[in-house]
Amino acid sequence: MAERTSKKSAKVGRPAAAGRRGDKAAKRVGRDQRIRELGDSKTASKIRFSATLFRPAATAKAVSWTFLTLPKEASAMLPSRGQSTVEGTLNGLPFRATLDPDGQGGHWLKVDRKMREAAALDAAGRAPLGDRSAIGAAKRHPLSQGRVLEAGDVVTLEIAPVAEEPEPKVPADLRKALAAAPKARELWSAITPIARRDWIHWIVSAKQAETRARRIRNACDMLGKGKRRPCCFDRSGMYAKSLSCPIASEKSMRTTSSTKLNSPLG
Repeated sequence: MAERTSKKSAKVGRPAAAGRRGDKAAKRVGRDQRIRELGDSKTASKIRFSATLFRPAATAKAVSWTFLTLPKEASAMLPSRGQSTVEGTLNGLPFRATLDPDGQGGHWLKVDRKMREAAALDAAGRAPLGDRSAIGAAKRHPLSQGRVLEAGDVVTLEIAPVAEEPEPKVPADLRKALAAAPKARELWSAITPIARRDWIHWIVSAKQAETRARRIRNACDMLGKGKRRPCCFDRSGMYAKSLSCPIASEKSMRTTSSTKLNSPLG
């Protein structure tokens, strides 16, 4: 009886095992296909470089964030002269962010205090806390782990374009306008995240409140008429001169050191 039971179990078990192997193979094929997609950060060449953190020049409202500009060679390896979302590490700290165009064919990155704390230097101000345990410790106790990164510090980055651009956050005033324009809202839902990001970028890049309000009205009108992209919008800022990198404060400029580009990974 035991022998017959074991044979029966074996017969039942074979298809299940084969099914599991088939499922695993199918998953591997699907995964490999996704990895091969154009722009996938797992296959795209990693871009390595060092850059200096700057504090923006004084404004009406004090800010605690810093920023860095990518070397021209690094920007040239990105797929767009406009906004480009990347993922990678800053001093060993994993991050994902959207780089903004500097209006000269390059890009810049906003680095807020939270990110600077997590990527803190060691107690002696030398090596970054690059390993996983140190990153976790820096997030929990940033000040006790060492000096927080400040303007004038040089950081090391390794980045690559993301496989798929994320969904942009829709400003409240644009969201309200779309809610009142059914045809525009219908096309808005049908276009790609990159196209939606271009519309948003065009609107928020307005310098004056009146200009922004007019662009929102025009956006709804154009979308309602089937326009999938904002008309004549220079997403790089190179030609219209409408986009630019923040101006660095004189103090952070005095403490800066040269930006260095390392060879990209294969």
